Amino acid sequence: MDTASARCVAIRNALIRDGLYAELAEATTGTRWRLAPEPFLISAEDLASIERLGDHLLAFYRAFNQLYLDSVRGAQPAWVAAYLDQGKPESLITYSRMKRWRDQLPAVIRPDMIPTADGMVITELDSVPGGIGLTAALGRAYGQWSMVNGRSDQQEAAPQTLHASRFTPHAIVGGPDGMVAGFEAMVREQMARTPGGVAIVVSEEAKDYRPEMTWVADRLRDLGMEAACVDPLDLRFTEDGLWLDGPQGARRISLVYRFFELFDLPNVPKAELIMYSAKKDRVRVTPPFKPPLEEKLAFALWHHPALRPFWVNQLGEERSDILSRLFPQTWILDPRPIPPSAVIPRLTLAGRAVSDWRELAHAGQKERRLVIKPSGFSELAWGSRGVSIGHDLPQPEWAAALDRALDSFSTTPHVVQEFHKGRQFTLSYYDDRSEAVVPMAGRARLSPYYFVVEGRARLAGILATVCSLEKKVIHGMKDAIMAPCAIAQP
Repeated sequence: MDTASARCVAIRNALIRDGLYAELAEATTGTRWRLAPEPFLISAEDLASIERLGDHLLAFYRAFNQLYLDSVRGAQPAWVAAYLDQGKPESLITYSRMKRWRDQLPAVIRPDMIPTADGMVITELDSVPGGIGLTAALGRAYGQWSMVNGRSDQQEAAPQTLHASRFTPHAIVGGPDGMVAGFEAMVREQMARTPGGVAIVVSEEAKDYRPEMTWVADRLRDLGMEAACVDPLDLRFTEDGLWLDGPQGARRISLVYRFFELFDLPNVPKAELIMYSAKKDRVRVTPPFKPPLEEKLAFALWHHPALRPFWVNQLGEERSDILSRLFPQTWILDPRPIPPSAVIPRLTLAGRAVSDWRELAHAGQKERRLVIKPSGFSELAWGSRGVSIGHDLPQPEWAAALDRALDSFSTTPHVVQEFHKGRQFTLSYYDDRSEAVVPMAGRARLSPYYFVVEGRARLAGILATVCSLEKKVIHGMKDAIMAPCAIAQP
């Protein structure tokens, strides 16, 4: 077996031991993807930009949170809060507006970034992201090699670091333990020295992610923390707080890491008890129960001309310009008619302004390089479910997707977003059938993970997902290459 194939087999075996990779290709349970012999290399310049991006995105979340609160109290247009509350239950809206967590923000930030010929584009933000444990385990598996002339050689110990500024050339971004260290630092700060442990609560809807979050909990225990990945039913409620029963007796829960979506609350056992305990300050919860901060409508509000003064006032011209280059043009698919003299801002077809969404239904293939996405408060929001890519669909199917999105506005608002084509990369992966490393051309999605500690969003690792060229939507799948990012040699 050649060196590259042996590396892939060693990485695969490490992931199987971690319980994160299905041992057999035909297995009906577990996850598999294409394993590359090398990490995905990015330049030092790109890494520096991605590291700086964390604080830009944290500042955006702060401003976005403020925009919603200002809209609720009448200091900003009322339609902002109306859009963000659309389709949410009144009880959750009331709960999310409670004064005690008005300033709370997500403590984990993950943008999905597409490298294009014109630079990076952020297609969306995720504050309840999967992949934390996977990226951490991949970092450890690939981190057992050092990089020499762009290739990897096995080493006894890899450097450990959390901050990108300390990276050595060709190291895995964040170091082999950067993701675990970042998650631990975030959790400890969220717990604020209160006694008890952390419960990573994974719902049935998110059960596919339970193995990786169990792996994360195991690593936290290795670091001396009381931590467990649990089903909501495992929690025991008392008026004093939340508890977990175990061999050593009952353990108090200080922090719940919420790994379930807010749209799924009615199906999450004991969700109301978690919310009650948080309201009574018996437990801390992150991410907070604030649906506006998980909305895909955010980019549409960013690009709305009427809100530009607010964003610039909150973030400054320089930071606003940086984010405007990264956030693609996005519009809310609101079916209500607009006045005859008005047009939809910055939306054109063949150079002509658009005043009715249904004009898009008749656009030619080249003109409909657009993506329709559902609200973040929907079971369709995970993965590529509910996504329709205009130029990838026959015109009748595109028109039908547009009609469905407009018709569902009252319950599930949708957005339409400019499509940006990713750059082409050529990587290699281990083919099980031939037992050899083979090349694959594809397009990449980079998913940096930032953990908020001491008011800063710290980069801890980057997961690269590469799908073959015929795939229009890039996401984790069995035919995708998934690997951690490392710094390319100058």
